[in-house]
Amino acid sequence: MKSFTKVMKALSDPNRVKILKLLQQKVLCVCELQHALELSQPNVSKHLKILEESGLVEFQKDGLWVNYYLADGRGSPYAASLLGNLKHWLDDDPEVADLLEKVPTLDREKILHR
Repeated sequence: MKSFTKVMKALSDPNRVKILKLLQQKVLCVCELQHALELSQPNVSKHLKILEESGLVEFQKDGLWVNYYLADGRGSPYAASLLGNLKHWLDDDPEVADLLEKVPTLDREKILHR
């Protein structure tokens, strides 16, 4: 029950759902998510921590970069099921569609050198 409620609580915030939709497209760092969502770095980091603790997101360090990506679902059957379904949900939502259009322009090097 605890694992299930943790996943459901993680998905209860619109910004966390948006992060998952972005990560469906490609691996992203905090600064790219921050730029796409127009949120502060601490806010994005807080959301990522909740998603990570629920088994929805994982990360890997690459030098100075921390790359976030969708979890493979091995840690939680609830996370795996919802991630699978989320692939088919919300793409027709105007806010999500606008957000997904930004993905090709998200480039950490350009974002940091502004």
